[in-house]
Amino acid sequence: MMTSLPLSQLPIASIQLIATDMDGTLTQQEQFTPAVLAALAQSPVPIIISTGRSAGWVSGLAHYLPVAGAIAENGGVFFSPEQPQGDFLGAIADITAHRHDLAQLFVQLQQRWPQLEPSADNAFRLTDWTFDITALSGSEIEYCAAYCQDLGWGFTYSTVQGHLKLLEQDKAQGLKTVLQRHFPGVDPQVVLTIGDSPNDEPMFNPEMFPLSVGVANITAYQAEMQYFPRYLTTAAEGAGFCELIEQL
Repeated sequence: MMTSLPLSQLPIASIQLIATDMDGTLTQQEQFTPAVLAALAQSPVPIIISTGRSAGWVSGLAHYLPVAGAIAENGGVFFSPEQPQGDFLGAIADITAHRHDLAQLFVQLQQRWPQLEPSADNAFRLTDWTFDITALSGSEIEYCAAYCQDLGWGFTYSTVQGHLKLLEQDKAQGLKTVLQRHFPGVDPQVVLTIGDSPNDEPMFNPEMFPLSVGVANITAYQAEMQYFPRYLTTAAEGAGFCELIEQL
């Protein structure tokens, strides 16, 4: 198991862009605090939000927050002031047919666990399908992942939701595509990724993004993760993000 380094050892001079998760990383007790909003505005490098939240929510965030853009649905679609209509990052030929297929997959999961319900923001999604995971145990969540993979679909989860999606759709692939299309001068080697839960894990792969930070609350998931952040804040949630920006 990798031991994370303190934030004081982060090579800040090399960082050209930050890609950050939102829930549990920017939020503090599920809210944006004045300190986090100030930190976003004061960052010395551009910031991209990369979240599992819906396209409907994230298009608004990309418009109102002082960020360079925001990736929704775990790498599904990118919004920015220059691309307000959204840039689809995966290979989806027909969104309507894709959503229908995801709905059918969810029905199959409901047959095993009738208590499952779509997330409140599921109606505002384009590339994935989400449901509340609080009714499932850890072993049941693992079963969901294996079941979906057997059928050729991807599954991930965060502190708030389970996500049904394309097998190859994740935050790392989405971020890589966004860099290629919208930030061609920025090498992944100088992008700092930050998050707090297993659905952020692809962004912690050191072969893709060697500069990674976890806010302190991520330690609750360390035993479940193959890739863990290289550096760790002392504070949790949004306060940990503010700690990072202060360090920069």
